[in-house]
Amino acid sequence: MHAKDVLIDGYGRVREEVHAVVDGLPAQLLNARPAADANSVSWLLWHLTRVQDDHVADAFGLDQVWLAQGWEKRFGLDLNRRDTGYGHSPAKVAKVRVDSADLLTGYYDAVHEQTLRALRELTAKDLGRVVDERWDPPVTLGVRLVSVLSDDLQHAGQAAYVRGLLQSADA
Repeated sequence: MHAKDVLIDGYGRVREEVHAVVDGLPAQLLNARPAADANSVSWLLWHLTRVQDDHVADAFGLDQVWLAQGWEKRFGLDLNRRDTGYGHSPAKVAKVRVDSADLLTGYYDAVHEQTLRALRELTAKDLGRVVDERWDPPVTLGVRLVSVLSDDLQHAGQAAYVRGLLQSADA
């Protein structure tokens, strides 16, 4: 198995988790927060998708799906158009609301497809290419892709936990 195949499998697992978290969840629970300073399922999934979109597009020299495919307009959030959710205050978290899970999964699926197209073209040599020199040591493409994958899986797990909390409180 090649490294790109491992990455493709990993990002496929993120997609599975994103879909599983929202399956059958009404908008009321997608947007609910278990505490005033907690994140909602909507925010967690929007944020993980925005980070993947931003970081993968940057690493491969692609346009962000958020902007290029009009997802920014479909979401209609009162946030900067390039916002990824990093460092959001509770007030900004509250601005990320959706009417249905379809918006979240639609955007994730579009980002996932762009990610897969980029990953399928990878060579072993590509993984060593430096994509961010602001760090010491500089970040390679391989490190960036694993970092995004890790972040995505953590947030998907958090969203699943929030879903469980909200469903048990709603029961």
